[in-house]
Amino acid sequence: MMTTQAIIVGAERAASTPSRTARQRPNVLGGLAATLWLIFAIVPVYYVVITSFKTQKGFFSENALLPPSHPTLDNYGLVLASGFTTYFLNSVIVTIGTVVLTVAFALGAAYAIVRGSRSNPWLRRAFSFILVGLAIPLQAVIIPVYLMIIRAGLYDSLVALILPSVAFALPLTIIILVNFLRDIPGELYEAMRVDGAGDWRTLTTLVVPLARPALTTVAVYNGLNVWNGFIFPLVLTQSPDKRVLPLALWTFQGEFTTNVPAVLAAVVLSTLPIVVVYIFGRRQLLAGLTAGVGK
Repeated sequence: MMTTQAIIVGAERAASTPSRTARQRPNVLGGLAATLWLIFAIVPVYYVVITSFKTQKGFFSENALLPPSHPTLDNYGLVLASGFTTYFLNSVIVTIGTVVLTVAFALGAAYAIVRGSRSNPWLRRAFSFILVGLAIPLQAVIIPVYLMIIRAGLYDSLVALILPSVAFALPLTIIILVNFLRDIPGELYEAMRVDGAGDWRTLTTLVVPLARPALTTVAVYNGLNVWNGFIFPLVLTQSPDKRVLPLALWTFQGEFTTNVPAVLAAVVLSTLPIVVVYIFGRRQLLAGLTAGVGK
């Protein structure tokens, strides 16, 4: 009798519980949507890359989405011979200089705000003042920035591009780092203080290792913005040897109007550094973006 009842109860439970196969039914619509999104994202990149290897005649006569029948590197040679190396080095200098200064100043400011705002009301007011910087668009203050650069004697120099870029990158960078440093347990700060560590040692041995994902995130974000920046180079520089890549691409577009493959070759060369940075820093970048989500 008990065996029969147990069999009946087990059958009822099996009937009421959805099977594992039913629970793991594939999401066909989601897969199709993801595939379509991948196609929309890949096709423009694919078009730019294959077109950069086409001849000018092949660009007008061949199918736009098929690889070139006679691939050539002449477009890349033409771009490199047109001063691309100088523009590339200028972009590297401006980007690295801006990112290093921004991260260094923002990390020090964020540490001071997190550790000292409770006892120093001026730090809380300074943080509120920094928040105002997010509401100031770059286009609205480009003329005052131009006048200040002129009076400082920095016009038509790479420093004229670095300093304003740092100023506009600091507010958001400080806010991100402040929110991340606040998640570090206070017991760790107290343990460092008990061991006799000062602010500098605490910052370098405790904060920097723990905040590495956030530092990578803001470094990549600011580097991408500076690398693609166009307004500051257009307004604050004039000489050809002070051009950066976005301004150089604009020049190439006017110089090689009918040579579309050469323009796209310049686009490919200017994009490669960002792709390389993302490939090597994607894990830290994603960790910084998702930090605190599960809290």
